[in-house]
Amino acid sequence: MKNFPVLNKYELMWMMVLFDLPVVEKKERKDATDFRNFLLDCGFSMVQYSIYVKVLSGIDACDKYYRLIEKSLPSKGKVDILTVTDRQYENIKSYVGNAKKSKKNPSKQLLMF
Repeated sequence: MKNFPVLNKYELMWMMVLFDLPVVEKKERKDATDFRNFLLDCGFSMVQYSIYVKVLSGIDACDKYYRLIEKSLPSKGKVDILTVTDRQYENIKSYVGNAKKSKKNPSKQLLMF
């Protein structure tokens, strides 16, 4: 049986891609859709319509995605990328309406294949 490395909450990184893209013209809508699909194809999950997140195994993995995203930027609009440690991300508070969304118990270990 192989021993997999255990990453702690300070090594795991969450990358959050936030964007505001124009969608008035047909080409702009296509570009925005292509960019969202690109993020999904890269394994990002949609948090909100223009906010996508992905957990990564450290700063080197973040660098890889910075480069990939930069190559896939739409010609217009604004894109921001924010990275935080897993430890920082676990403190997120989510609200739906005026009720706090129940938080799932965070797992003690993440196993990546």
